[in-house]
Amino acid sequence: MTEEKLIKSDERVKNLGEVFTPKRIVDFMLDQPEITAKINELSATFLEPSAGEGAFLVELLHRKIAVALEVSQNADEFGDNCLIGLSSLYGIELMEDNIEMLVMKMSAAFNMDYQEDLKKFSGQVDDKVIRSAMVIIQANMVNGNALTKLDGDGNPIIFSEWKLLKKKGKRQKVQRLEYTFQEIIDGVEKSSGKITPEVQEEQLDLFNFLDETYQPEKEVKPVPKVQYVPCKLTDIYKKETKEA
Repeated sequence: MTEEKLIKSDERVKNLGEVFTPKRIVDFMLDQPEITAKINELSATFLEPSAGEGAFLVELLHRKIAVALEVSQNADEFGDNCLIGLSSLYGIELMEDNIEMLVMKMSAAFNMDYQEDLKKFSGQVDDKVIRSAMVIIQANMVNGNALTKLDGDGNPIIFSEWKLLKKKGKRQKVQRLEYTFQEIIDGVEKSSGKITPEVQEEQLDLFNFLDETYQPEKEVKPVPKVQYVPCKLTDIYKKETKEA
């Protein structure tokens, strides 16, 4: 059995406190009944604020796709449900080399599970599912700092909500909406328990990572958000936007 690599260097441990989580701890935490219940809800969201190379997120993806397989009746429905499960997973990671590996691992895990489990339905691999999955991964995995709520370029972290629309016909449609991380946090703190992207508070946070006393050192200018056209889940890769 290959030994797990839990640190990249002593210097990174000293300067960043970077230590990766062992697989046995990941499994132990995700096996908790309250976490398992949310995993079994395909659209229930998880946010990893210090994602590293994806120890938690990759395992969550494996489990979400397993759920998608259980609830799907055919190949098209399975493809849609895989994308729904994937779109519920979000990550923030400070180090650029880690975020690159995270994106690669999430993509590889999705492609492997989707293509392998698709055999149950004797279906053909849908290239649109693969391409849309990559767009979701790149949008949901962000290089940034969860405390400052800024990305690697010093701009506000922006996350996409993949809002499922009322199903008409065979394929699920979705509306992609953008929110800054600050807007999401502000929404979580509202007494109603609702957050801006219409997600329950307990669904958003996998860990308690926020320092409520922290305030950014300087005011950050708002950034324009993209307005996307509602589309099928399998057409997310087109990234069609509304005209200004």
